Amino acid sequence: MFKELKKKVKGHMELDVSYSLLSTQEESKSLAIMLPGTGYTVLAPFLLYSTGVFVNNSYDLLQVNYQYNQEPFTEYSTNELSEVITYDVRTVLDSVLNERHYDHFCFIGKSLGTIAMSSELKRDIFKDAGAIWLTPLLHRDDVMDTMVNGRHRGLCFIGDQDSIYTNERFQQLKSNPNLMSKLIPGVNHGLTCHDPVDSIDVLRNVINDITHFVIDA
Repeated sequence: MFKELKKKVKGHMELDVSYSLLSTQEESKSLAIMLPGTGYTVLAPFLLYSTGVFVNNSYDLLQVNYQYNQEPFTEYSTNELSEVITYDVRTVLDSVLNERHYDHFCFIGKSLGTIAMSSELKRDIFKDAGAIWLTPLLHRDDVMDTMVNGRHRGLCFIGDQDSIYTNERFQQLKSNPNLMSKLIPGVNHGLTCHDPVDSIDVLRNVINDITHFVIDA
């Protein structure tokens, strides 16, 4: 069993940003930071089972539970929303790290969450952090720059039926020897495909890869 601490901080426009900190030990030295997508919450399959992976390997897990699929954010442009999520995630992380000390970090971000993830990985405190990219926004130069030029040990998953996938940009990822990038045939932005059973197989394979990535850290 794990303990769950739920708190809020004031983020963009003084709006509340909630987060949960899960822990199994009194003083774990490892923290996983989970940054979900707009509508892909921490309870969705790939993040839900990744939670178990981290908790089972004695990580504390920080889940940033922003709500950008509701007012006023539904009217924001992508660029505006990118500024909001970057600010909100930084605020949450600073609040947590002011209260607790960790020696090891690992990020796991899905879609929109990879925008904030790419920003945070440039901070000195996270220079040795692991990075798990689920359907990263490859069309964004800031995300691509971090993935291609970063020295972080990384793991990336994207489907060839994802609307933001391009072969040209995916091939660029291969230039980074620290990043293992996996292209999944027939899979969309939700990391699912037409056949439900095949989708379950994708989930199993991705979680298995994440498990090995975390164990080998």
